[in-house]
Amino acid sequence: MSIQFGPEYVRAIAPYQGGKPISEVAREFGLDEAQIVKLASNENPLGMPDSAKQAMLNAVADIGRYPDSNGFELKAAISKKYGVPQDWITLGNGSNDILELAAHALVQTGQSVVYAQYSFAVYALATQAVGGRALVVPAKNFGHDLSAMADAIQADTKLIFIANPNNPTGTFIPEQEISEFLKRVPSNVVVVLDEAYNEYLDASLQYESISWVKEYPNLLVSRTMSKAYGLAGLRVGFGIAQPGLTDLLNRIRQPFNVNSLAQAAAVAALNDKDFLRQSAQLNADGYAQLTRAFEAMKLEYVPSYGNFVLVRVGNDDGAGARINLELLKKGIIVRPVGNYGLPQWLRISIGLPQENAAFIEALTEILG
Repeated sequence: MSIQFGPEYVRAIAPYQGGKPISEVAREFGLDEAQIVKLASNENPLGMPDSAKQAMLNAVADIGRYPDSNGFELKAAISKKYGVPQDWITLGNGSNDILELAAHALVQTGQSVVYAQYSFAVYALATQAVGGRALVVPAKNFGHDLSAMADAIQADTKLIFIANPNNPTGTFIPEQEISEFLKRVPSNVVVVLDEAYNEYLDASLQYESISWVKEYPNLLVSRTMSKAYGLAGLRVGFGIAQPGLTDLLNRIRQPFNVNSLAQAAAVAALNDKDFLRQSAQLNADGYAQLTRAFEAMKLEYVPSYGNFVLVRVGNDDGAGARINLELLKKGIIVRPVGNYGLPQWLRISIGLPQENAAFIEALTEILG
């Protein structure tokens, strides 16, 4: 009889699957890597800003030494940008790290965590990893039903995850709805407001979530440098909360979780306003390019506020996997979302104009 190690709730976890790497698709289908288009992982198609690249190269000279475990310079840049003290900041190995730190710090085995149907897969994984009990609230128009989420809170609820904009559906919750929701949440329940795609929001939709952090000691705002800032491969994220929460997270945070090169690049990227504007404009143009094509093909899609679009490519439950395979054969990598309970849909990251065009041409041929 084989020996089983670890608790059952850990063995039950299905490991997170990232978007297929270009090299893997090239090997699998015998394709030229240079001809493959990857629109699967919500990366910034511009790559990293030159300012960050130069800062990273400068930091290489000191790579033989450990990083600053407290991340003083990066915290100083975040502090200045968002107007909060440095002891309100937790650095993460990507914002994924912040989400997991929150679960490990706050949830004990059997206690409940609230999140929405069709929300980021890591919420479920982080809950399972600590033996938490998931309270999954049905989606409303593919997004969060905050009223129902407030109603779902139980006596043992310790944590609530909210993504705004949401991944993988791209939906957005207006400022007023979040404000009203925060008023309903008991003070002993922590709300994680995951704003990984915030920088892609139109100026008319931007809201100041940090003002809520100053009002609510049980609010943690999570941000990432992987999307609009173009640093996905360096893994930099951060959380902003009042010291009571931040101190707790930093007690279990790995001391060198953000490396020296990542810290240097992140400081430069945070201050590169031109690159951020360029990224947002490219994304807006690409969104228009993709959605015009979907409308021309009479395909249903979910209006998105991130850097991706969820599109329905068939009516049967095998549609997403089938169309995804055909796209892979043509060298186009997108993201099937059957694991989210959306087997008829694909999530398409917004790329450069020519990358979007290559995807549109391939999809048109496949569906044609």
